[in-house]
Amino acid sequence: MSTAPEPRYSLVIPAYNEEHRIVPLFESITDFEGEIIVICDGKDGTALTVDQIAESRKDLRIHCLQFDHRLGKGGGVIAGLKSARSPLVGYLDADGSTSIHEMKRLFLTLSTTDGAIGSRWIPGATLKVRQSIMRQLESRAFNLIIRILFGIRYHDTQCGAKAFKKSAIDAVLPKMVSRGFEFDVELLWRLRNAGYSVVEVPIEWQNKGDSRVKKRDMIGMFFGLFVVRSGFKRS
Repeated sequence: MSTAPEPRYSLVIPAYNEEHRIVPLFESITDFEGEIIVICDGKDGTALTVDQIAESRKDLRIHCLQFDHRLGKGGGVIAGLKSARSPLVGYLDADGSTSIHEMKRLFLTLSTTDGAIGSRWIPGATLKVRQSIMRQLESRAFNLIIRILFGIRYHDTQCGAKAFKKSAIDAVLPKMVSRGFEFDVELLWRLRNAGYSVVEVPIEWQNKGDSRVKKRDMIGMFFGLFVVRSGFKRS
């Protein structure tokens, strides 16, 4: 009896209360040579919707991991990365701001580096629909603060499209403290400190609105980053 080949890629999609956006996201995925791990930790019907999609889309390897409590953006990504089975892993926001085609480009970049992150703020990036001026200013201010705090020189740590070699992720994941939206910054910082190479790749991106990052989340991000930088351990 033959067994299915191991997936080429593992793509994690954190999906907190995303039942209305997860359907068009999967409709945009016409093919994918890997497994798609959807993390459902909300109270709506996202998990049921994903299960229905998995049943109807036999051309895709879709796994739904459901939790009865909020994991946070970072916590959801961590849960997905831990369950990933392929040598190349990544994660993508459920809002569809970045296409699966762009995610594939990031995976291909891993032939010459340990990690590749999509960037909206470097030459070559295409912003089909921009954020509001206020959101752009907030993003630039946040980037300046993390450069000062962590000394990492990336222009865009928060774009929701990233890919890495699983070996690099496995090396730093046990040290991770963050579970919120600040997760991306800590991950890149720990990879840099461990000697791994992560490059920024210009990406095609469009603002989809209905951002999950609210004002209170931004305050939580700053607090979480200070906790990480001060070296406190999560209990």
